[in-house]
Order: sequence, then C-alpha cells, then structure tokens
Amino acid sequence: MKLQLKNAGAASEIQLSDAAFGRAYNESLVHQVVTAYMAAGRAGTKRQKSRAEVRGGGKKPWSQKGTGQARAGSSRSPIWVGGGRTFAARPRDFSQKVNRKMYRAAMQSMVSELARTDRIIAVESMELTAPRTKLLIARLAELGLTRALILVEAYEEKLFLAARNVPYVEVMPVASLDPLSLVKHDKVVATVGALKMLDQRLGGTP
Repeated sequence: MKLQLKNAGAASEIQLSDAAFGRAYNESLVHQVVTAYMAAGRAGTKRQKSRAEVRGGGKKPWSQKGTGQARAGSSRSPIWVGGGRTFAARPRDFSQKVNRKMYRAAMQSMVSELARTDRIIAVESMELTAPRTKLLIARLAELGLTRALILVEAYEEKLFLAARNVPYVEVMPVASLDPLSLVKHDKVVATVGALKMLDQRLGGTP
C-alpha cells in the first residue's frame, strides 16, 4: 500500500504494509468493536431506591373501608409521590468483551477502508510555528479541509493548543487512537511518522 504525500511533489510517497492498510472491510466486526468501545465508556452508576428502601410508609394511610378512597397500604407505594421505584435501577457494568485479535482486526479494517477511499491525507509534518488557531485553519485550508482528525506521532503542544477551539477538528497521538475517532471523522490527516507508528502498532512492520 502506497500513500501519496500531499503538497510534497509527484515522487513523494510512503510505503505501508498491506497487513495493516490492505485489509478487506469487515462492517460487522467494526460495528461490534465500536459499540463495545462506546459501551465501555458508560459509567453505569445509576442507582434508585425500591419500595423497600425509601424511608417511611410504615403505617397504613387510612382504613381499608369506609373512606370512599382507594385501598392503600403504604404511602411509599410506587404509585405515590415520594414512593419507591417499581423496577429500581442498579449499578451495572455495560462493558462487552472484545479480545485483542478482534480489536486489532477492526482497527486494520477501518484504516484500510480510509486509505482505500482516499480519506487518509499523508503529510510530512503538521508542526506550527506558534499555538495559533489561525495558523492551523490556514494549514487545513491548504489541504482543502475544514474538519478532520489530525494524527500525529507524539504530543505537540502548539498543535494541540491551536486545535482545541476549532470545531470538528481533533488532534490525537497514535498511542491514543481509538475506533470511535476513526468512524467519527470523515478525513484523517496523518504525518509520515504517525503512519509508520500506526503501521507498526497494527502489526504491519516489526
């Protein structure tokens, strides 16, 4: 798999392994992994009180007969204001099991599809001379973009500071790349160093 470097001349390209960037797209696997990733991010800490846990309600509100009102045994019945919940929510774990082999295959499938559809834009570098939003917007405009995921080799303070106030633009080092970020952005701007590191992390090159 070869990717042409943007704004770097006709002969400038980067060679990537087919093992990482030439995999067939597996939609069902990608869906499963993305769903599992989103589910793992849920807190699952919701907690409600059942009828047995709310305070009060020990005495029968009124007599069983003779009042003209409906029968009531407790003021903490679920149909009363202040009563307990019928099916009270409990803390739960929403995580789904996804093994390493499935996760890696899904990531390979996603980056391969991005490369195959020309949605990965390879650049030599995305370094900025100053942490200015204006500079980043101008740099993206040179690539014909207004929104994208910028994939870099490591944390770059100027770039991160310049991008944090730009809507639909996210800067992420390769080590923090996740499935949701890949499916959320239509275009990925990746530096040469980031692509080589990603190739290595996905098992393409030793």
